[in-house]
Amino acid sequence: MRAVLWFAGLLVAAFLLAPILAILPLSFSAGSFLFYPLPGLSLRWYRDFFGSDFWLPALWNSLLIGGAAAGLATLLGVPAAFGLWRLRGAMRAVAMGVVLAPMVVPVIVVAVALLLAFGPIGLVATHAGMVVAHATLGVPFVVVTVLASLEAFDPVQLRAAAACGAGPVRAFFRVCLPQIAPGVAAGAVFAFATSLDEVVVALFIAGPAQRTLPRQMFAGLNDSISLTTAAAAAMLVGLSVLLLLVVGWLQRRRPR
Repeated sequence: MRAVLWFAGLLVAAFLLAPILAILPLSFSAGSFLFYPLPGLSLRWYRDFFGSDFWLPALWNSLLIGGAAAGLATLLGVPAAFGLWRLRGAMRAVAMGVVLAPMVVPVIVVAVALLLAFGPIGLVATHAGMVVAHATLGVPFVVVTVLASLEAFDPVQLRAAAACGAGPVRAFFRVCLPQIAPGVAAGAVFAFATSLDEVVVALFIAGPAQRTLPRQMFAGLNDSISLTTAAAAAMLVGLSVLLLLVVGWLQRRRPR
């Protein structure tokens, strides 16, 4: 039975990874079209990426917006997770539903709602609007990850800190936060990855100056199919793998 489960798991993994593994070699193709076998190997598409006036600014926009959105999502998500952890009863279920709504609601619905909300206050086609929008999508991931870390935290330690004269804020920063720090960092990484991969919201509220890498890839596929898009996809895959390794390292550092 165990061998059957392993075999089924490997089939599912192969099904999910096959499209990714198929596109990666094309980024090193010496030809100009998406076809196999490769006519040769070349780094021309990576040189085209880093020498382009469109692709490189899009990459910097993605990193800048993703980093700021991850920071904002962490600042909002950690207190929200701590508050949910202290809540009990029906109120916790209601609050969880509200906080996790951006994770379960279709992204197109969130994008339209953000467009209608940001338009009157001038946040459309601005970096600040993109940061707030991507932070909204990243907060649920921070909340879920931090809640998982808090489940291993003994609340008696907070009462002990209070008995020693520490206020609630000081007790949180001196006693609780150091123990859940790996979960907080993992949540920030997930929020950054969510921003890095997001394209639907960017299509709705980003202007030409806020074009992110996924949106540039989408536009490139609409204008003309170039293997520079494959090079951009390969770099996104590499960055995603790096983020997964960071999350795995942080999970191993979590206290048991």
